[in-house]
Amino acid sequence: MNEPFLTIQDLRKSFGEVAAVDGVTLQVRKGEFLSFLGPSGSGKSTTLYAVAGLDMPTAGDVLLDGKSMLATPPHKRNIGMVFQRYTLFPHLRVFENIAFPLRVRGWAEKDITRRVEEMLSLVRLEGFAGRMPAQLSGGQQQRVALARALAYDPPVLLMDEPLAALDKKLRDEIQVEIRRIHQTTGVTILYVTHDQEEALRLSDRIAVFNRGRIEQVGTGRELYGNPATRFVAGFVGDSSFLQAASIEPQPGGRASAIMPDGTRFADVPLHASSREAEGRYELMVRPQAIRFVREGELGLAVTIKDVTFLGDTVSALLATAWGQELWLRMPAQEIGAHAAGQQARVTWRAEDCHLFPA
Repeated sequence: MNEPFLTIQDLRKSFGEVAAVDGVTLQVRKGEFLSFLGPSGSGKSTTLYAVAGLDMPTAGDVLLDGKSMLATPPHKRNIGMVFQRYTLFPHLRVFENIAFPLRVRGWAEKDITRRVEEMLSLVRLEGFAGRMPAQLSGGQQQRVALARALAYDPPVLLMDEPLAALDKKLRDEIQVEIRRIHQTTGVTILYVTHDQEEALRLSDRIAVFNRGRIEQVGTGRELYGNPATRFVAGFVGDSSFLQAASIEPQPGGRASAIMPDGTRFADVPLHASSREAEGRYELMVRPQAIRFVREGELGLAVTIKDVTFLGDTVSALLATAWGQELWLRMPAQEIGAHAAGQQARVTWRAEDCHLFPA
C-alpha cells in the first residue's frame, strides 16, 4: 500500500478555552480531491489554514511526503491557495497577477511568459492577459486566482469556500471548470465548503466536520447511503427522523423498529454506536426512499398535508398519527390521485433507513 501523500495527524487548535479543531487525523492520497464539509464553526477552515501554515496548531502535525511542515514558513511550503475573496492585485493586469508568484521564485522572463499563457489556456481565459481585475466578472476573477495558484505547479492546492460569493448559475459553471482542471493537472486538492451539493459534485472523498472533529470520511455515495452518525445522516442529503417507540435487536447489527402507532419496520440497520445505547431511538429515512403502499401492503398511516409539483418530480409533506412530519419525493407521474388532506399509507425498504440514538 502506498504511503499517504499528505497526513494531518491528531491536529488540535484552541483559542483560549475553545477547541476549534479537536484531534483531526486524515490521510490524503496524491492527486486526490478531498473536500472538508461542515457547518460554520466546525473547524474545516482552521484545519486548512494549519496545512497552509497560516495558523499554527496547538498540537499535532502536518506531513507532506512523510516530512513535517510545521517548522516551514507559509511562503516556503510551496502550497497553492484560493480564497473566497479573489485577492487579485487590483493595480496589476491579469498577466502580472498570474506571473507574480513566478517572479518571486526567480523564473526567467521567457519561462514566465510561456507559463502564464499555459495557465490562461487552462482556465479558458486566452485573450484576457491585458485586462485589469476590475474589467472581469466574479467568475473570471476567480479563474485568474486559480491560474495564479497553479502557476508554479504546487504539490497541494487549498481552496477555502472559493465559490461562496458567486450566484448559483456561475457556481455551477465554475464547479465544472474546477473538476476539469483537477482532472487535467492531477494536483492534490483540499477544498472547504458548507455546500453538500458542491462537495458531492466535486470530490473523490469528503470529510464531514462537526464541532472540531471529523465525523466520517468517505465517498459521497458512502456518506449518503451509510452515514456513520446521526449528524452525517442529517447533514448529507435530505432526511426525516421519526421517533421509534422501541426497538428489538436482531442478528447482524439490525433491529426491528416499532413506531408509536405500532407500525413495525423489520431488519433496519442499527448504527454501531446505538447498539449499546439506552433510551429513545430515531429512524432516519430519505424522501426519495418513501413510496405509497400498493394494494395488499402494510405501511405507516399518514395524512398528506401538502403537495408541491416541481416539474418532473413532486414533493409531499406528510404527518404521522403522532404528529411528526416527513417529506416524500417521487416522479410526478407516480403521485396518482394522492392530494393534500387525504389519508394514505407509506413504506420504504429496510436498507433505505437507519436507526440512531435520539
